[in-house]
Amino acid sequence: MLLLGAAAARAGTPFHVGVDEDAVVWGDPDLTTGLAKENGFDWIRMSVQWTSGELSLPLAQLMRVQRAATAGYLRGVQPVLAIYNANWRSTPADPASQAQFVRFVQSVVTAVPATAYVIGNEANSNLYWWPQFDAQGNDLVAPAYERLLASSYDAIKAIRPSALVIGGALDPRGNDWGGPRLSHSPTTFIRDLGAAYRASGRQAPIMDVFDEHGYEDTSSLPPAMTHPHSTTISVDDYGKLVALLGAAFDGTAQKGSTLPILYGEFGVETSVPPALAGVYTGTQIQGWTQVDPATQAAYYAQALKIAMCQPNVIGLMLFHLTDERDLVGWQSGLYYANGMAKPSQPAIAAAVQAARAGTLTSCPDRTPPAVSVAPPSPDGTVTVTASDDVGVGGVWLTLGKRSLGVRYAAPYVFRLRGLRPGRYRLRARAVDAAGNVAASTLSVVLR
Repeated sequence: MLLLGAAAARAGTPFHVGVDEDAVVWGDPDLTTGLAKENGFDWIRMSVQWTSGELSLPLAQLMRVQRAATAGYLRGVQPVLAIYNANWRSTPADPASQAQFVRFVQSVVTAVPATAYVIGNEANSNLYWWPQFDAQGNDLVAPAYERLLASSYDAIKAIRPSALVIGGALDPRGNDWGGPRLSHSPTTFIRDLGAAYRASGRQAPIMDVFDEHGYEDTSSLPPAMTHPHSTTISVDDYGKLVALLGAAFDGTAQKGSTLPILYGEFGVETSVPPALAGVYTGTQIQGWTQVDPATQAAYYAQALKIAMCQPNVIGLMLFHLTDERDLVGWQSGLYYANGMAKPSQPAIAAAVQAARAGTLTSCPDRTPPAVSVAPPSPDGTVTVTASDDVGVGGVWLTLGKRSLGVRYAAPYVFRLRGLRPGRYRLRARAVDAAGNVAASTLSVVLR
């Protein structure tokens, strides 16, 4: 639920809308930061990856990062550096590798001024941290990451006291031991991180901001969809996230329930038009449903509206500015891989600019969704229409006392099966991102 107005909750703190785009380093930094500025972004995050044994960036790469950061500053787009290990093979878990990582952090922070530094990337996933568990199923990641984050925090503050140190950057999902991909859910990881911090006896913070990657389960699902019965955390699971941070850190030197939150990655992939198929390589991963540009624009605007009204949230970063050419990667940009603007780009830019100006939405949202249920079609299909300014999080349909299920994304279509002739009462219920509920009922006669 959204309890406070965004302006009152933030007490003058600006709401940042950023973009995650490594093309600023590996491509033309002036072009990339210029596009970011034109679209209204005020932060741009770039990756600085560490591999085992490194104490500093190779000079050629360091110069690229410096040029990218300078280009951002010149255009008023603040650089944010994400410093993390390149993959699980370079997991900084033992004391020696952690010392190397911190030396690397010191060298980067000394050479490249930035608004904020993110330490780690999705450590709760075995793509970046291995092993996740010991033989008994105990968490190996959170205690080691807590030590790494604490040491990095101290190193950064010694060099740039005013810079933000951002921790977490968690994958929104995880299976907590079972399944083929061993990983931690953000729910379990935050609990274990808090336990490790308390056990350490540290009397200083380990982060200024907590980063949660806010992706939905697939790109076809709206950001208003919540996960009350699972360990997933996405953009509209704010209440769950704040409660977890509070339980983990309240009463210590580290802020918990008042800790500023950044949604450091949020992306919605679009399908590639057939005319541009030759611009891309590879094959898109099956199961991650792509959407049309209009849906992408709507979902980005809804995510911004949701985040703006969450009191502890200081910003949201879109992943990416321009599509990755390799279809195994992400096609979630405002521009296709050849640089051509998507049909969604003008609407997304307008939403970004309005969010930063504080005019995209008003908080708190007390307006329920609009919902209506249509009579069944001859084939037994029932269509519910539902809409809301900040997005519909789900539509439930009942027939008398019988549940016909839930739909989380439009079209909200249900099917009647195995019913005897007679008079029935259909009831559709819709909930929005703020928890407002509306219902529509209809009496129907089945023959």
